Amino acid sequence: MVVPHNDGVAESGVACSIAARRDDHEAVCRHRRITGILKCVRGGCGWPHCAGSKDEPDALIAWFGEHGVAMERIGLEAGPLSQWLHAGMVKAGLSVELIETRHVRSAFKTMPVKTDKKDARGIAQLMRLGWFRPVHCKSLPAQEVRALLTARKLIQGKLHDIEMSIRGILRGFGLKVEPTTRRTYAGRIRELTAGHSTLEAIAASLLKVRDALVHEFADFERKLRAMARQDDNALRLMTTPGVGVLVALTFVAAVDAPERFRSSRAVGPHFGLTPKKYQSGETDHSGRISKIGDGSVRTALYEAANVILTRPVKGSDLKGWALAVARRAGPRKARVALARKLAVVLHCMLRDRTNFIPHKVTPALAA
Repeated sequence: MVVPHNDGVAESGVACSIAARRDDHEAVCRHRRITGILKCVRGGCGWPHCAGSKDEPDALIAWFGEHGVAMERIGLEAGPLSQWLHAGMVKAGLSVELIETRHVRSAFKTMPVKTDKKDARGIAQLMRLGWFRPVHCKSLPAQEVRALLTARKLIQGKLHDIEMSIRGILRGFGLKVEPTTRRTYAGRIRELTAGHSTLEAIAASLLKVRDALVHEFADFERKLRAMARQDDNALRLMTTPGVGVLVALTFVAAVDAPERFRSSRAVGPHFGLTPKKYQSGETDHSGRISKIGDGSVRTALYEAANVILTRPVKGSDLKGWALAVARRAGPRKARVALARKLAVVLHCMLRDRTNFIPHKVTPALAA
């Protein structure tokens, strides 16, 4: 997609917007494996001229260099490949912006017909007018931490699915597993299936899968603990009550660059921990939290808040503040409020490079 400096229109898919010189309109349509590049010179050969290339930074950079396009801005709509493409194009000296997809989608809701060409035209106009929200491109270390956390969560989910499936199969035969620990689970299953040849065969196969998942899950836990021990920011956050390895690494990787937030108060809304609001005329309604942004960060902060509220924490202003909210608005709202407060405090600690101070009311606690 192209961002022209005049009223010309460039049409393509929904992946990329480019600001070119006044008479040239460049469009890049990026799909999963193929990138189509379109070029139209105003008053020249007409629309369109199309060339195909692989969806790779080198291919895009080579195309721009080959056609001598003087680019002022390149806009990539955020997606699975955007960070990789962004890094490669920035390394080549191109000016690239990642565009927030939710904002773009909201701008296009009034279109009765949705096509790639209309999307291209719309994004081009947004880029030309500057009416878009840039997205922070995560650094490579942050992407690696998030990849490790995602893999751990995947294995954890599959392990839970296997255990619940075994319980469900046995329940159909009147066999109740009852509460177990991770160590006693396999023994309990073998005890219940003894003497049932079919169930024994099923349980044996599923328990082998479970054992492999347990082993790999423990390996990921060790890797994350080792990573946290080598990360000064993670160690700093772990001085906060309720913040362990997973919460610290999740928050550090999500924030990545603390200086990108103008204020620590902006971190809570960024991760969807503040209420929605609708005001028009005499109507003024505050709803539930927006839940925009990274859901894993919200989950991590909520779990940390729950630990602070439900476990002994001595001498912390955070717990005292949260208990006051709980008495006034209930425990569920108190957990969400404390999660938002934690986001503010943790960002202040990253920005100022300080450890948690439990007895001192800091500007972060006053937020």
